[in-house]
Amino acid sequence: MKKLLPACLLLGALTTLQKNAQAQNWQLVWQDEFTNGISSDWVFETGNGSSGWGNNELEYYRRENATIENGQLVITAKRESFGGFNYTSARMKTQGNKSWKYGKFEARIKMPAFSGIWPAFWMLGNTISDPNVGWPACGEIDIMEHINAENRTYGTPHWRDHNNNYASFGGNTFCTVTDYHIYSVEWDANYIRWFLDGAKFHEMYIGGGINGTSEFHANHFLLLNMAVGGNWPGFNIDLNGFPAKMYVDYVRVYQDGGGNPNPVGQTIQAESFTAQSGVQTETTTDAGGGSNVGWIDANDWMAYGAVTFPTTGTYKVEYRVASLNGGGRLSLDLNAGATVLGQLDVPSTGGWQNWTTISHNVHINAGTYNPGIFAIAGGWNLNWIRFTPVGTARVASNTDMVNNLIDNSVQSGKGFTIYPNPVQQKLNILSSESLIGGLIRIFDISGRQVITARPASNNIDVSSLAPGVYTLVFIKGKTKITSAFIK
Repeated sequence: MKKLLPACLLLGALTTLQKNAQAQNWQLVWQDEFTNGISSDWVFETGNGSSGWGNNELEYYRRENATIENGQLVITAKRESFGGFNYTSARMKTQGNKSWKYGKFEARIKMPAFSGIWPAFWMLGNTISDPNVGWPACGEIDIMEHINAENRTYGTPHWRDHNNNYASFGGNTFCTVTDYHIYSVEWDANYIRWFLDGAKFHEMYIGGGINGTSEFHANHFLLLNMAVGGNWPGFNIDLNGFPAKMYVDYVRVYQDGGGNPNPVGQTIQAESFTAQSGVQTETTTDAGGGSNVGWIDANDWMAYGAVTFPTTGTYKVEYRVASLNGGGRLSLDLNAGATVLGQLDVPSTGGWQNWTTISHNVHINAGTYNPGIFAIAGGWNLNWIRFTPVGTARVASNTDMVNNLIDNSVQSGKGFTIYPNPVQQKLNILSSESLIGGLIRIFDISGRQVITARPASNNIDVSSLAPGVYTLVFIKGKTKITSAFIK
């Protein structure tokens, strides 16, 4: 039997859902494409730091271990004796040159995987240089970390909590790290969210500096490095892995430009690209006037700001094109080629300003992405692009959200009580059966597991959860009890 939640709680949970579904209008504010070198905004750290950079790392960092190959940054870890250490690598940061409060931070990276290697793309608060603050009170946001031979990426914040204790709240997801992937965080006044190729896998609520997270409401700078050994990966180093190379295609920083991001169904003007290669704009005679993109040759491309796709399913993509002779071909991708959606031939329209609309249907997973258009073959102009949901890609309504909320609410199990409900920090559990030896799993309203724990006491810390409705599942042997609660 369904247990109906009070209307006020439904409204509150729905407000949380709607808030979480919003996406900023990200505008590119800084980038290093590493096309012709390494930006002067990067500063290189050298040596082994204090106690192996606080982690008992085994490498000596050198500027020489960061190079450019084919328009990419390459950080190379080598097995060589230098400065009293048996390995060298590189560690670079934007400290003192570039730092940001809130934004979207992303890099396209591929890296090695073997025992003892530890590449990272991360951020530190500017106050780390203040002797009265230091780490972890400065705040640390690990966008991507990978250790050893695992096919997994980790996203973790570190800070000093409201009790003046060290705190962290990590998440991870499967990832073939030896392939290129886009690793990113979206960070605002309420949340830090971690993404792999545009798909969210972890988030933490920081609104109002909850649980001492005031560190995450101040400027942070970027770091890239690849360590050898250390407390986390351990000290079993596979010598066959050297030299090891971490490739970074680009690093980009976006901040909220205000207003709303491109919603599905809105026409995106071709000239509104956030980045491009090889194209130019010109005045168009097409309906509506304005400008179009022209002089498109093979291998040219345009990238656009965030588009939010509210559901997973099929989308119709329309392109307003013109071509004197035809023979062109375009490719649609998401997040700088991380996901290729489809290709389409551009026909002859008999003139550079004779316009027609071509389209194809593609499958897109729900999320917010930066679409791109790549010219496989050139000789065509582009005036606008439009995404429209079709078939199963129906935009979720408020009624859908409420029904989903009701469907996911459950009765408490017999002899099993959780309190207080709503809860702020610690959820207490009263059970007729011992919790020892059991497993607690907590799921958010979308069904995503957010906490898993082996209970050693009769309470569990849920302070890191964002406000919303959750389901706690307790499993022990053949016993399985579910209970809903509100944060």
